[in-house]
Amino acid sequence: MTQLTRADFDHAMVPNYAPQAAIPVRGEGSRLWDQEGREYIDFAGGIAVTSLGHCHPALVKALKDQADKVWHLSNVYTNEPALALAKALTERTFADKVYFCSSGGEANEAALKLARRFAYNEHGEKKDKIISFRQSFHGRTFFTVSVGGQPKYSQGFGPIPGGILHAEFNNLDSVRELMGDDTCAIIVEPLQGEGGIIPGEQSFLEGLRALCDQHNALLIFDEVQSGAGRTGHLYAYEHFGVVPDILTTAKGIGGGFPLGVMLTTDRIAPAMAIGTHGSTYGGNPLACAVGLAALETIDTPEVLEGVAYRHQLLRNGLEGIGQRHGVFQEVRGMGLLIGAEMAPGYAGRAKDILNLAMEEGLMVLVAGPDVLRLAPSLVISEAEIQSGLDKLDRAVASFVAASASA
Repeated sequence: MTQLTRADFDHAMVPNYAPQAAIPVRGEGSRLWDQEGREYIDFAGGIAVTSLGHCHPALVKALKDQADKVWHLSNVYTNEPALALAKALTERTFADKVYFCSSGGEANEAALKLARRFAYNEHGEKKDKIISFRQSFHGRTFFTVSVGGQPKYSQGFGPIPGGILHAEFNNLDSVRELMGDDTCAIIVEPLQGEGGIIPGEQSFLEGLRALCDQHNALLIFDEVQSGAGRTGHLYAYEHFGVVPDILTTAKGIGGGFPLGVMLTTDRIAPAMAIGTHGSTYGGNPLACAVGLAALETIDTPEVLEGVAYRHQLLRNGLEGIGQRHGVFQEVRGMGLLIGAEMAPGYAGRAKDILNLAMEEGLMVLVAGPDVLRLAPSLVISEAEIQSGLDKLDRAVASFVAASASA
């Protein structure tokens, strides 16, 4: 077969993505190799998805074992991997019930629909307002981009659904101004991801919980990006001690296999009665088998405690790079979801560093035009961290030199 190239993407694929020229073909741990055999250190993690790196032995074994049994059944039936994962999640979290789907957007779609249906059943059709936050991101379905606080994702697709309000993240007064007895839910990322890697403040998240209790509204935590061990806790709500009514998780919970989950309680779950919602691939045996292996591997002291150590190594490295080259004004985040905000003189140019890092053999991310984002494997080695930081240092040096000569 003729080797496929980046040009084939432009020929055959809808142009909603603009991928790099290199095409990775093999991965192991926190390293990837492209078609030419060039090696890369992976600080991107598939956007916080490959939580245990590439081809982790426990996940590979779970997938291969299940592949010899049952691949798909539909939700006319249940299956053992789905039941085992559901049981494991309820034992480890606040939740009593789970709903499976294939992505974070689907999980948030389910959460928002559940919140509205619960409010409708309990309080009537007028209790339908959803409060979200500017710069938030909750997925790419039309409902979730409308709830998300970045208009660029919903513009040009027609009228957005009604009953959606946006407050300012970490500003409780802005929420109070919008909150009322017609509010059915607040949805919030405890750590904003796409919005710039901004942690929620303790008092802010506690205040949201109190406002929801006061107005008989539900609190939804979107932990699609912050969950599955990413912050050093299995879920970030544990770090804050603020328990939501509904939590969504995806990305890292599947370790790279498409899997989304909505978690909720016995009080709220009955609102999602038979026929109210569904997902063809929800509870897929392959996905749930891999998800259980990922969950059992992540939810250990060795992995979760190691996240804090790795966070400090990366933070120290980023701060050192920023001081040497003057490119970052702040390094922030939680666990292994870290952002470095560009200094004013380099505002809007985080993508330039991403491209130069790729040339050095390092994969990184951005969170908007001003923030370089790192979301590596939770078990990335210290040697790989140092190698990646060295590559980033060289990329930043090239960036500064090119900027000075422009």
